[in-house]
Amino acid sequence: MTKNIAWSVAFIIIAAILQSTLLQRLAIYNAVPDIALGILVFSSYFNGVMVGQFTGFFSGLALDFLSAAPLGLNALVRTVAGALSGRIKGIFVADAIFLPMMLCGAATVLKALLLMLLRVLFAEGVRAYPLREPLFWVELALNMFIAPFLFALLKRFKSLLVN
Repeated sequence: MTKNIAWSVAFIIIAAILQSTLLQRLAIYNAVPDIALGILVFSSYFNGVMVGQFTGFFSGLALDFLSAAPLGLNALVRTVAGALSGRIKGIFVADAIFLPMMLCGAATVLKALLLMLLRVLFAEGVRAYPLREPLFWVELALNMFIAPFLFALLKRFKSLLVN
């Protein structure tokens, strides 16, 4: 379990760095796909709730240190996303296209809703997604589009990421 969490967090940190550097140049309406969230969903779905929670917390904490977000914001959002993705383990058959798209889409919506709730509670300290603007919808579409490709790539590293 510890090995899976450590490798998943390492993959997520690398993805976050790629998102903020290389993919930022390809942004559409300032939206880039959240590959780090997709990796968290993959790891959580295949390993279960406990690994999802720990991976979400530690990767979120690392992302908090890498970004200008308030300390604990990403940790909270990603812990919840990891836990809920892990709850689905074994319920659905892991097909190659539809399930990754739905899981990553649901995680993106969950992330946006949690950020909106936290913005209401903590005002200006939290950057939320305005649902009426294209930023959220483009990121949702990008996350759902890359999900099958990301899951296919991550399955090649299944010995590192999955129990």
